[in-house]
Amino acid sequence: MTKKLSQQRSEHVRRRITRRRLLEVGSSTAFGVTFTDLLAATEVQAGEPGGARFGQAKSIVVIFLWGGPGQQDLWDPKPEAPSVLRGEFQPISTSVSGTQISEQLPKLAQQAHRYAIVRSVTHRDFEHGSAAYTALTGQPHPLPGTNTTAQPDDFPTYGSIVSRLSPTAQPVPDFVVLGPVMHQGARPPLAGQNAGFLGPGFDALRVPDDPGEKSFRVDGVTLPEGVEHSRLTGRRQLLSSIDAAEQGVGHRQLSGFSDLYERAFGLLGSSETRRAFELADEPQRLRDSYTRTRFGQTLLMSRRLVEAHIPLITVNWSKLNADQWDTHSRNYPRLRTMLPPFDQALATFLEDLDTRGLLDSTLVVCLGEFGRTPKINKDAGRDHWPDCYSMLLAGGGVARGQIFGESNRSAAYPIANDVAPWDIAATMFHLKGINPRTLINNRQGQPLPISRGEVVSGLL
Repeated sequence: MTKKLSQQRSEHVRRRITRRRLLEVGSSTAFGVTFTDLLAATEVQAGEPGGARFGQAKSIVVIFLWGGPGQQDLWDPKPEAPSVLRGEFQPISTSVSGTQISEQLPKLAQQAHRYAIVRSVTHRDFEHGSAAYTALTGQPHPLPGTNTTAQPDDFPTYGSIVSRLSPTAQPVPDFVVLGPVMHQGARPPLAGQNAGFLGPGFDALRVPDDPGEKSFRVDGVTLPEGVEHSRLTGRRQLLSSIDAAEQGVGHRQLSGFSDLYERAFGLLGSSETRRAFELADEPQRLRDSYTRTRFGQTLLMSRRLVEAHIPLITVNWSKLNADQWDTHSRNYPRLRTMLPPFDQALATFLEDLDTRGLLDSTLVVCLGEFGRTPKINKDAGRDHWPDCYSMLLAGGGVARGQIFGESNRSAAYPIANDVAPWDIAATMFHLKGINPRTLINNRQGQPLPISRGEVVSGLL
């Protein structure tokens, strides 16, 4: 077939599937799909790696603590440091002998046998926007030290990579973001939150509202008003109408197009999937245990989405509670408000996953874009500090009850087993069953590895 004829048939397909017709699907807007985006995205799969725990994580839950929580006030207390450095919180013992964390995390202290703490994460980017990009993509931003906003050439966030390379066969979205889109002040959305050069066809189903509110609903899993299931079935014929003309477009490209819209229809048609977003089915005592905060109820919904086999869920702590983690001033009064519900909700989430037999197949990653300065500033706060900070990982193949890496006496610099965000990314992909060496094409057709880091085998 000639190139000209192929182009003519591709254009014929585009004319037959107009924007208006696609919007009639009902849930397609939740996926942000355009046909051009689907045609543009390709990847090259590298050879399957061996190694421990490869593919053990069926789902990943990324809990992003926007603003940067202080390592010395949560996961890496330094009781022997000078008072100007160590702050007001004392360390407490945990369920793992020899491991201590902040006294403000007593519930998580009781769950320490279920998770690992990495105390040696490090990079060089001091600014929220570009550092958040690094945390959510595993790639250094090309303009470090800036509060940059999302651009079409951005590297895709984790969920978009998973959507492209390891989509689920279930009639559910591949990638869900719970919580609002993150902004720095009045600027447009921060980079690192979307599909970037893969195109919006691989963006998340976003659920920005509070799942604890009585008025909560998810438009992407609710049939539009006046559309009955019989009409939905009829509209499904839109897909089958892409027939002979589509043979001029690459089979692989059309397969991606069809699969995505089949999932959109399946999502609307699946009562089980719709129920995953309904917290009313949960016992009141369990809902109370998660705390009735927005963060707690969002984690409870995350557990339900894990049960619905959604591959990647991101929880954004951004205006989820009264404060964010950017504690330049009044660090300790603010943390005394923020940490108790955080502690109880996350501890309940880990215990709930484990008692249901889900934790071993669910990777939980709880992190910020950086940590906080060792020295307390003149406003009784701590400033940005990417040179050394801590994060929590649990399940999905991560060895339980361990401390990985070590910081110096002021929690300022790693002194053992330093880990970069791209190493965390490689480890996440490995546990999800995706070779970190896999190549994907950017908008210019250049093949790029999904991770430049190395799998942190010591965590597995």
